[in-house]
Amino acid sequence: MNEDTLGQLLANVKNGELSIDDAVRELRRLPFVDIGHTKVDLHRQLRNGMAEAIYGPGKSPVAVADIVTALLAESSGPVVLTRTDQAQRDAALAVGPGAIERGTTLYWRPAPTRDVSVVVASGGTADQPVVDECVATLAANGVEATVLPDVGVAGLHRLLANLDVFVDADAIVTVAGMEGALASVVTGLAAAPVVAVPTSVGYGSGLDGVTALLSMMASCASGLTVVGIDNGFGAAAAVLRMLPES
Repeated sequence: MNEDTLGQLLANVKNGELSIDDAVRELRRLPFVDIGHTKVDLHRQLRNGMAEAIYGPGKSPVAVADIVTALLAESSGPVVLTRTDQAQRDAALAVGPGAIERGTTLYWRPAPTRDVSVVVASGGTADQPVVDECVATLAANGVEATVLPDVGVAGLHRLLANLDVFVDADAIVTVAGMEGALASVVTGLAAAPVVAVPTSVGYGSGLDGVTALLSMMASCASGLTVVGIDNGFGAAAAVLRMLPES
């Protein structure tokens, strides 16, 4: 439930279209719905503007399908399912056909498109799964991002060729492994807020993303925000909170 839905519920009570008893039944389900194995949070979008998302790993296909069913039935906003395997996707699509798929992320009922400019740039093509998670989460919430793949600093000319895109952005996400230098370079070039995602891409001394994470956190580029390793969803959520309401 979001603010618009709650407002409409109260308006329906006021004008007599909905009885108080029926409204109470609706509000009783407002905080969460208990489906046995999961307590699905229906109140999150009302609290902070973003509906609960479903994290796939560790959940059975049946559990994923149950949660998707509950969110589609009981909420009115976007429904996002991340990091799925094929069995989970099949189960989710069986109960919620029509999902939009990007990589291993699925989403239903995307929010109306917002008039903002967000850029998601990756250091290399190996970072694409994290990019997909970020871009899908943004799209579900009404933000159609401009994706700049494979613009890592090992070939700086590839990045500089897109300088105008960065300069005009309202927010930027950089996704990079290895030494994670892309985040510092972009933050030093652009005025928009930058959220950096270190990825687990890299050779032995990359330490599964720890090197990129520490490099980004130690950046001398002022104002850089860093999320956890491979956390494309978290980067998208941070950007959505940064952007002005439209």
